[in-house]
Amino acid sequence: MVRCGLIGYGAWGQHHARAISSVSGAKLEAICVRSEQSRDRARAEHPQARTYTTVPEMLAREKLDLCDIVLPSHLHFDMAREVLQSGCHLLLEKPMALSLAHCTELIRLSKSQGKLLAIGHELRCSALWGKVKELIQSGAIGKPLFAQIDLWRKPYRLGADGWRYDINRVGNWILEEPIHFFDLARWYLGENPTSVYAAANGKRADHPELQDNFSAIVNFPHGRYAIISQTLAGWEHHQNARLTGTDGAIWASWSGAMDRTFEPSFWLKVQRGESIEEVALNKPSGEVYELVDLVAAVVRSVDEGTPLPCTGEDGWWSAAMCLNSAESINAGRPISFVEA
Repeated sequence: MVRCGLIGYGAWGQHHARAISSVSGAKLEAICVRSEQSRDRARAEHPQARTYTTVPEMLAREKLDLCDIVLPSHLHFDMAREVLQSGCHLLLEKPMALSLAHCTELIRLSKSQGKLLAIGHELRCSALWGKVKELIQSGAIGKPLFAQIDLWRKPYRLGADGWRYDINRVGNWILEEPIHFFDLARWYLGENPTSVYAAANGKRADHPELQDNFSAIVNFPHGRYAIISQTLAGWEHHQNARLTGTDGAIWASWSGAMDRTFEPSFWLKVQRGESIEEVALNKPSGEVYELVDLVAAVVRSVDEGTPLPCTGEDGWWSAAMCLNSAESINAGRPISFVEA
């Protein structure tokens, strides 16, 4: 059994605990959570797991193989560094850090410690978004030339103590959900981007840094490009990915009352020549399902040495695309990428 520790038990931390507990070959040994209310809930929902109030105490007392960090973004770097230094493999929620220097440091540390660093881009494990990648790899649309990934949704939750609405703790809202879409675009097109040009605005005159509407054009080698777009001024949760290639096109769509719904609607269509067909999916799609598949994949990587679904290097690139987009918005010009 891969012995797992969970750091954080908020809205998503609870789903991570559920995911770990449901994965064959994994055992949720310990949960570290700050608030007494959340700690009581963790004990009630996972009585087999011991609870702690501080990470050093948990790491000192438990013999863990893998730690899963689900905390506000500004805490990722310090907690991740502490976990890796303790000798644990790590599953770290996105963004891996709020600066590229910190992302680079975590990659360096994981390598020097000989430990896995997995980043929580669970959409790669999706029956829907992952199937898009399978179709591309199978040659269904020839060489992909263009990707458009967009999200229409209701405003973000505040997060514990309102951290998601504090720019010093969240870093930037681009690092919240658009980071997933940047990761998908790079994954789908199969190359690292060369530059990004972005624009954003918001409805809060007193907080212009909290941008409800965001769009970016990401350039890739050989004239290929992706458009990433999000609005937080809508309702519910509606995501689309559209790709065109030299020989066809793909359209994937997902809708739910919220991102954590267990009852979404979704479909996937592919065009080959003049023929358009709907592709059957073998299981439901949604982040609550994909999280289980992500944890299962990381557990296999720890136990069997299989490749991670999303590495620290992948996490570095997704953070870089977000941070360069933020720089582009402020500068009003395209920003080029410099590889780590």
